[in-house]
This record gives sequence, C-alpha cells and structure tokens, in this order.
Amino acid sequence: MSALAPTLQAFFTHRLVQQRHASPHTIAAYRDAWRLLVRFAADHLAKAPSQLEIGDIDAPLVGHFLAHLEHDRANTVRTRNARLSAIHALFRYAALEHPEHAAVIARVLAIPRKRSPYRLVTFLADGEVDALLAAPDRTTWTGRRDHTLLALAIQTGLRASELIGLRRADLHLARGAYVNCLGKGRKQRITPLTRPLTAALRTWLAERNDIPDAPVFPTRSGQPLSRDALAQRLAKHVATAARACPSLGEKTVTPHTLRHTAAMRLLHAGVDTTVIALWLGHEHVDTTSIYIHADLALKERALARVAPASVHAGRYRPSDSLLDFLEGL
Repeated sequence: MSALAPTLQAFFTHRLVQQRHASPHTIAAYRDAWRLLVRFAADHLAKAPSQLEIGDIDAPLVGHFLAHLEHDRANTVRTRNARLSAIHALFRYAALEHPEHAAVIARVLAIPRKRSPYRLVTFLADGEVDALLAAPDRTTWTGRRDHTLLALAIQTGLRASELIGLRRADLHLARGAYVNCLGKGRKQRITPLTRPLTAALRTWLAERNDIPDAPVFPTRSGQPLSRDALAQRLAKHVATAARACPSLGEKTVTPHTLRHTAAMRLLHAGVDTTVIALWLGHEHVDTTSIYIHADLALKERALARVAPASVHAGRYRPSDSLLDFLEGL
C-alpha cells in the first residue's frame, strides 16, 4: 500500500480513537469527508484508491475537490468548511508521520476556510413555546413522552444527541434536581431543573419501570429515539402548534432551535453570557455572542440609554420660586 492508505488507517484507529477518544459523530464526519475525497482523487488521477500517495492529495486537487462540493454536489459553505476541517486534521497528523511531504502538507494546511453569510439564530418567543408545549396529545403515551422531551429541551438547551442519549440514571430528581449529560467533545456537565419540569419528569418516569440504563425517551420498542425520529416528531408538533400560533409556521424549527430558545430565555432573564456558555457546554465564550446579535430587545434597551445627539447635557433649573421651594423639599 502507498503512504496515504496506512496513514489514513492510523489516523482513524490510533489518532482519533485511541489518542483523541473522538465521538462516533466526529469519526463518522471525518470518514465521510475522506471517502468523498479519495473517490474524487481516484477518478481525477485515474488511480485506484489504495494506490494514492500523500503527494497526490496536493493543494490544487483539494481546491478542485472543494469547488466540486459546492458546485456539483450543491453543498453549503458550512459543509465545505467541515470537509476541509477533516482534511486539515489528517494532514496535521501526517506532518508528524511523514516530514518528507512537508511542502505538500503545508500548502494543504494553508487552504483557508471560506467565509459564509452571517445568519441570525432562530428561536421561539414565549407564546410560541407555550403553543408548542401544548401541541402533543397528552392523553396518549407518545404525546406525554414528546411533551416532556420538548419541555426538557427548551429549559436545559440540550443538544439533540444529548436528549436522545439520556438514560434514567442521568436524571437526579431529588432535592436540587439536575440532569447529567456527556456532551460534545466528551465534556460532562450538569444542568439544574426547575420544579415544574422536575415534577413532569417524575410523572413521566413513573409510567415506566425501567432499569437505570434505560433511555429516558424511548420508542415503543424500548430503543432510544433516533435523530430522524426526533426531528419528525418535532415537525409534527410544530405544524399542530402553528394552527394556534401562526408565527410558528413562518419559522424553520429544528431540535437545535430549542437549544437556541433556551439560551435566549436565559439572556432575556439577565444571565451573564459566561454562565450561558457553561450552561450550553460551549468550549469558547465567544460562541455565545451569537445570541446577543439575535436579541433585538437587548439592543433596543441599549439604544434607550443613549441620549439623542441633539440633546445637550445640563442641569434642571426651576423657573419659579414656588417650584424651587417644592424641588428643595
């Protein structure tokens, strides 16, 4: 085999799995990126994938591949940048293992991420949250499950993978109730629960007599919900809620929208952005600034504090002796 094949294998099995202890989602994303690139390079160079060399994956070829993603596969800029991150990750590893290819590797690592248009995050207003929580039919088992899941997502801001991966042992519903989850980047965090949500979770768990390792939100067969199932259930309830709250029909609501909603509710309550970052499990506090950009009410309050340019600072002086007397009391 050429240098590329064993390097790819070592990168996934040794670097990502053993050294980095990467999550299955990270491994799958990197795998998909390299599967696409290897096939593209093999077709472009008329070589078998197992015969590709590291030197074959040079900067011009990677550039053509990124253009192929955008123009031929109609991928977004974010997807293009995610594929490039996977390429950069392997080449940083290859730089240590194959210094003889340093020049090729350096040129690939120099390929920049592409800037994309900045879009404000979508979140739900209080009325929309109420309508969404009222949408599931709580006379049914699935309706009670979905209502509890939506309430937990909106209050805690858990990611979709964290929600569907919750086990009964992760919920601590005694005094000082909280949920414990292992989030993105293998970071463990605990999130407190309000009393109404704690009561709702107790009621939901009381319906089932499962072992501690059982999923909190299972399917009827007892298996954890999949991402697709979670998105499908959410879309169904959004369509129902839109009949009572038409503004919901104008928004694209995904499981991540509920996470944004939790962050915006904290921001509106005056919670500091550093605390919000810890609450959501953000690695960098700067990530939380997207919610400040989206908060029009916060900007309006800031604007109200700024005096108009035509108003000159001065001291009030009463124009009458009686008013002067009253002001002095």
